[in-house]
Amino acid sequence: MPQKSITPSGTGYLAIPGPSVMPEAVLNAMHRPAPNIYAGELPQMMPGIVADLKRVARTDGQVAIYIANGHGVWEAALANVVAPGERVLVPSTGHFGKGWAGIAEGLGAQAEVIDFGKSAPMDMSRIAEALAADKDHRIKAVLGVHVDTSSSVRNDIAALRATMDAVGHPALLMADCIASLGCDAFEMDAWGVDVMVSACQKGLMVPPGMGFVFFNDKAAEVRAAMPRVSEYWNWTPRANPQEFYQYWDGTAPTHHVYGLRAALDMIHAEGMEAVWARHAVLARAIWAACGAWAAQGTLRMNIDDPAQRSHAVTALHLEAPQATALRDWTAQNLGLTLGIGLGMTAPDDPEWHGFFRLGHMGHVNGHMIMGLLGGMEAGFKALNIAHGPGALAAAAQVIASG
Repeated sequence: MPQKSITPSGTGYLAIPGPSVMPEAVLNAMHRPAPNIYAGELPQMMPGIVADLKRVARTDGQVAIYIANGHGVWEAALANVVAPGERVLVPSTGHFGKGWAGIAEGLGAQAEVIDFGKSAPMDMSRIAEALAADKDHRIKAVLGVHVDTSSSVRNDIAALRATMDAVGHPALLMADCIASLGCDAFEMDAWGVDVMVSACQKGLMVPPGMGFVFFNDKAAEVRAAMPRVSEYWNWTPRANPQEFYQYWDGTAPTHHVYGLRAALDMIHAEGMEAVWARHAVLARAIWAACGAWAAQGTLRMNIDDPAQRSHAVTALHLEAPQATALRDWTAQNLGLTLGIGLGMTAPDDPEWHGFFRLGHMGHVNGHMIMGLLGGMEAGFKALNIAHGPGALAAAAQVIASG
C-alpha cells in the first residue's frame, strides 16, 4: 500500500549546514524600521561588536567586516596579502578547499593543491614535504580549511602551524572557519593563525550577508607591502575606520548589525567554552545514533575517526537514491529539511542521491537534535530503509550524560 502523506504543521526545522536556525532574539532585533546610519545607536554599537567578534575568534588582532558571504571573504583575505603571480599552498580535504584555491587563481595567484580526498584530514607529512621543497619561499600563504562543510572533516590547524614552523617556512597561515566559528573550538592567536575568514550564517546565527576577515600584525605587514589592493577589498580602513561608513566602504547592512549584536550577546552570555561543549555533546549524540543505524543497512558516516569529525556538520551516505528519498520524505511529511550532499560527486551522477548532510550548528539544543534523529528514523521506517536498532536510545544517553 502506498504511504499516506502527513501534512507537516507546526514549526519547520532547517537541519542543513547553514544558513542555520535563527534565534527569535536575532529575528526580533532585526525587525525594526531602517535606522539612521550617520549618528546615534547604530554607529555607537560597532566598537562593542568588533570587540565581541574578536572574543569569538580568540584574537587580539584586527577584524574587517564585509557585506559578503564566505566566498566574498575568501577573496577579500587573499586580495590583501597575495599578489598576482604569487603562490599559495592549499591542502584540500573537500569541496571548499578547492573552492578557495579557485578564488586564488581567479586573482592571478598560482594555487598548488594537495588533495587529501573527501574522507580524510590533512596529512602533515605531505604538507611538510611541499613546504620544505619550496627553498626560495615562493609560497606566500597556506590556505587551510578548519572544517570543510562538504566532507565534515575537522582539520588540526594548530598542527598545521607547527608543521610550518618545523620546516621554517615564513608563509602566512590562513584558516577558513566559515563552518566552525562558534561551533568547534578555535584559538586564532594560540594556534598561530595569521588570517582567518568566517561568515555570519552558521555558528553566529545571523541570516547570510556578512563576512569577516581577522588578521594579525604579521598579515598587516604583508598587506602594507602589497603594490595595490582595491578600495573595496582593502581591509585597513575597515579595521581602523575614522568614520562609520568605512566599516563597510559604504552603506552598512543595518539590520544584520542589529541581528549580530543579539547573536553575540547570546554567545557570550553562554560563554565560548560552554558553546563549544554544547556542540560537542550534540555532535556525539548524532554520531551515536548514526553508529546504531549503521549496524544494519548502508548508512555510513563520511569521517570514520570521531576526533576528525566536525561538531557543526555531519556528512553521511546511503545507497543511492535513498538519501534523496529520505530528504524528500522528511521535508514533505515532517517539515524537517536535511542537507544535500555537496562536492562528493557530480550532480548528474546517480550516486549524488546517496549523499546527505546534517547541520547541527549555532542555535541548537538537545530536544532539537532528538527531534531531528526521530524524524530521520521515521523516514527510514516509512521508506523501508534498512537500519539498526537503538539509535534514539543511544543519542539520549549521550545527551543525558552530557
